Amino acid sequence: MNKPLRRIAIFCGLLVLTLLIRDNWLQYVKADSLASDDNNRRVAIARYSTPRGDIIVDGKSITGSKATSGTDLKYKRTWKDGPMWSPVTGYASQVVGATQIESIEDGILTGNDDRLFFRNTLDMVTGKKKAGGNVVTTLNAKAQKAAYDGLKNRGKGAAVAIEPSTGKILALASTPSYDPSSFAGNSNDDGGTFSKLDKDKDKPLLNRALRETYPPGSTFKLVTAAAALESGKVTDIDAKTESPVPFIMKGTTTPLKNEGNIPCENVSLRNALKVSCNSVFGKLGQDMGNKTMLDEAEKFGFNEQQFVPVRSNASNFDDDMNDSQVALSSIGQYDTATTPLQMAMVASAIANDGKLMKPYMVDELKASNLDTIEKTEPEEMSQPLSEENAQKLQAMMETVVNEGTGTSAKIDGATVGGKTGTAQHGVDNSEKPYAWFVSYAKTSSGTPVAVAVVVEDGAANRDDISGGGLAAPIAKSVMEAVINSK
Repeated sequence: MNKPLRRIAIFCGLLVLTLLIRDNWLQYVKADSLASDDNNRRVAIARYSTPRGDIIVDGKSITGSKATSGTDLKYKRTWKDGPMWSPVTGYASQVVGATQIESIEDGILTGNDDRLFFRNTLDMVTGKKKAGGNVVTTLNAKAQKAAYDGLKNRGKGAAVAIEPSTGKILALASTPSYDPSSFAGNSNDDGGTFSKLDKDKDKPLLNRALRETYPPGSTFKLVTAAAALESGKVTDIDAKTESPVPFIMKGTTTPLKNEGNIPCENVSLRNALKVSCNSVFGKLGQDMGNKTMLDEAEKFGFNEQQFVPVRSNASNFDDDMNDSQVALSSIGQYDTATTPLQMAMVASAIANDGKLMKPYMVDELKASNLDTIEKTEPEEMSQPLSEENAQKLQAMMETVVNEGTGTSAKIDGATVGGKTGTAQHGVDNSEKPYAWFVSYAKTSSGTPVAVAVVVEDGAANRDDISGGGLAAPIAKSVMEAVINSK
């Protein structure tokens, strides 16, 4: 063979070898990722070739499927009361994909999960059509409705309710919301609807309960009180504290002011929480220092993402602050920021005698024949307080509701503990504040619920915005809904 032909033969051989390597790479190395890639049309066809399984609340389906025409995607997702439930379910759209439970549990809902292999094989042998499984949630329909109805006329806001003894999420609402049915298909109208929602300045697609962090304001004083009790800085909640008024933050000439003409000089920890004294809690935080405050905040879950199983943003408490910054952070200002889920976790741990249970909202995964595939078991996450100190803090929170700033949350026949918060934000506090209320309710049979509510009411007069006035009535209605459903 002459030299030019030999070169051509070698070159052709290399091309064949390259094709063989590429083919094997695609078939064996990349096969799984390509088979599940959302850009693979076959994935969408498989996802929507049969009715999806359902998401269940209180034994009833809150989702469904509807046959389509003129497309190779045979069924599209539907929701009942979509705007109320979308913060829980997310969406499953033929045009933009899926989010939250609809995405995380997609394998179960479509019937393609490996754990359904035996069920699918049996159905194939018997000639039964393939069907998706169901996701059974921990949600309480009455509590969810109370949360959503309370928020929807208040503009922007969120509410989370948790069962303290287990960590089950009973309500998770966010407003403004959206109807996932409105863009579940793959038409131009569906795409246009999603685009409009995505560009809306009020961010209806944002799950504020899990993905928005707010300054917690005075509700964070619960964490500061917990740190004071756990560190031994305070042992008697009714003894006087060394809390001068005015309190000048260390390293500054700036006094940490209290709101209004409230008695805060040297008051007890119980009374300081009752009337929400900034000077008392700011000085406590400054005296304990950054590390003590940080350690306690992180025991409650700060600085860590939560998965319920939907991911929640990490709440923030800084780890490197000077004395005045610690003082401000200890009253829920400066860089301290939290999700509504996080503050519900704080209330839940206090209500559960100091034990924080890991929050979750998927109770069971079931096959189409209702066999249980997986069940979530309650799991202890941490112990932010001893039982004794948790009960002291409960007594303080109950004083807030019985005699202090949270009286609008009282419930006949139940013991309610709470903490209000009005969180400043914006440059030089120029924006309207956020109204917070964090609470729990106890009955003779136990403590069924802990709640956190935050309201961004742009329509309210600035002087009328308070946690007790805007957020507490919503929390009360959610707690009542849980109590009445027992």
